[in-house]
Amino acid sequence: MGIQHYFSSNPDIRARFIFNFIAPIYGKLGDSLEKNFIHSINAVKNHISIDGKNVMDIGTGTGSWAANFKKAGANRVVGVDFAEKMLVSAKANYPELEFQQGNAEDLKQFPDNSFDIVTASFVLHGVKEPKRAKMLSEMYRISKKHVIIHDFIGETPLFIRFLEFMERSDYKFFKKNFCVELQAQFASTQKIATKYGTGIYIAEK
Repeated sequence: MGIQHYFSSNPDIRARFIFNFIAPIYGKLGDSLEKNFIHSINAVKNHISIDGKNVMDIGTGTGSWAANFKKAGANRVVGVDFAEKMLVSAKANYPELEFQQGNAEDLKQFPDNSFDIVTASFVLHGVKEPKRAKMLSEMYRISKKHVIIHDFIGETPLFIRFLEFMERSDYKFFKKNFCVELQAQFASTQKIATKYGTGIYIAEK
C-alpha cells in the first residue's frame, strides 16, 4: 500500500496502511508497552482467573499483549490481526503462540463460545462507535464469559495524543462513552484504571 492510502476516505484502508507502516518501529516501543501490560495483566488477575484459560486477542499487533496472557498461565492464546506485517513480527516474537489474519468485525472462522476470554489492547478506541459495536458483538459471540478491553482511561500523554491525531482515532469519545457502549451488550462491566492513562474494562456475559 502506498502513502495515498493514508488519505483514503475508507477507514479500513487507512488503518491497514498505518499499522503496516508503523510495524517496523512499533516493537521498539516494547519496553514501555511491556511495563504497561504487566500492570494491566496484574489488574486482570486480581478480578478473574487466567490460569488454564483459552484466550483470543483481537488486533494482536506484535503479540505482546497476547504473550502476557500466556505468561499469566493461559492454556492457549490465539492472536488475530488484519495487518500482515504486524503478524510477521508477532510470529517471530512469539513462536509459541498462534496467530491468524482476520477482521475483528467478522470472525466467522471462530465458532460461538470458542474462547474463555476474548481481549483487545489499544484497538477499539481507534474506530468509531458503530464499528466498535460490531467488534464487541463478535467478541461477545466467540467468548464463553469474559471480554477484556485494555485501552485508554483518564489523561492521555501528549505524545500518544499526537499519534492518535495522526491515526484520526476516536479516543476522546471512546473515553467518555465506552462504559455505556459495553453496558448495552454485556450483563456486567467494570472499569479499572492502572497506569499511564490506561486501564482495563472487564465485561461479563
